[in-house]
Amino acid sequence: MDSLDVSPLADPAALHPALWRARPGGGAAAGDTTPSGFAALDAELPGGGWPHRALTELLLAGPGLGEWRLLAPALARQAAAGRCLMLVDPPAELSAPALAELGLPPAQCIVVRPRQAARPAARSAVRRHQGTPVEVCWAMEQALRSGQLGALLAWPGAAARPEVLRRLQLAAQAHAGPAFLLREPAAAERPSPAPLRLLLSCSGPDELSLRLLKRRGPLREQPLRLALPPVLSARARQRANQPWPAPARQPQPALPERAGPGLAAVPGSAPWLARLGAPASDR
Repeated sequence: MDSLDVSPLADPAALHPALWRARPGGGAAAGDTTPSGFAALDAELPGGGWPHRALTELLLAGPGLGEWRLLAPALARQAAAGRCLMLVDPPAELSAPALAELGLPPAQCIVVRPRQAARPAARSAVRRHQGTPVEVCWAMEQALRSGQLGALLAWPGAAARPEVLRRLQLAAQAHAGPAFLLREPAAAERPSPAPLRLLLSCSGPDELSLRLLKRRGPLREQPLRLALPPVLSARARQRANQPWPAPARQPQPALPERAGPGLAAVPGSAPWLARLGAPASDR
């Protein structure tokens, strides 16, 4: 019997761009990641950076925790390459000067909001509770499939249902760039098709704690602490690092001593004695 040619492929990733080769660190192919800008974080991320062709979930309690400073180096790389950034339903109005300071030209940022965002604030709060509408999720899916996007940041809210996440993960396989979903910490209790999930929390002034909940490769038990680019002045950082003083104890009024069958008279204490239920003859 003639022997079969079983020579290995020169590049196994040629089979499919999302092929996982199960090597230490997650097996991401070279060029399929964007460096995060933090050496300690790149050492923990599969392939040495934020993955392409896949969703990345960042779980955080609320906006303004430091997520923009965390993602700014990677987003700035995409913008410097002339690619646009898609921001889907951000939780607050964006500042053009602040984006430019992070290296994100406002002209390259596409902000997508549902139609309800133009309604009064009271209705906007209700919409925020319900999450991003389905049509916006459809727009995210089409943008990922288009191949024209540099990076995606989305705040899907309650719209991140399992079927929606599966469709977005499939669409992200055609996207040669990072795609981030920013969700609430409670989402950690629910499964997700995203191959990379991180829990973000504040660990100090201008410092972020990252716990890797899910990644390709071995898990990391201890959270990773990253020093973010400072936004506080040296004096403000010194004050923030000082321990909070213990609250001063308020002196308690002394209870009156018993004097025979009633209570001892205390000047100006008639209403207080009445609350104790003292007889009228003793007030």
